[in-house]
Amino acid sequence: MHRPRYDDWTFPKGKCRRSEADEACALREVEEETGLRCRVGRELASTSYTDARGRPKIVRYWLMEPLEGEFAEGDEVDSVRWVDAPTALGLLSYERDAAVLEDALR
Repeated sequence: MHRPRYDDWTFPKGKCRRSEADEACALREVEEETGLRCRVGRELASTSYTDARGRPKIVRYWLMEPLEGEFAEGDEVDSVRWVDAPTALGLLSYERDAAVLEDALR
């Protein structure tokens, strides 16, 4: 997905709400950002980084199977693409996302 605020290509991610399980957070964030309601599959590699404010971040990812829904452009995400793995590796803005994709391909 492309985020115009950062002009980057990345995977859906976000912050958990209070008392929200990580898997539920992932499903909610994917739906909010892509419009797709999904089923959670196996967990993928997690990533860690320091954000622009110097806060440490850990992000967990899962494979997901889309069940229904469709994308609608918004302020947070203006484009999503379904592409093959080599094309995705060329689009992704962060090396940490490439590691998640490589784990998904295993």
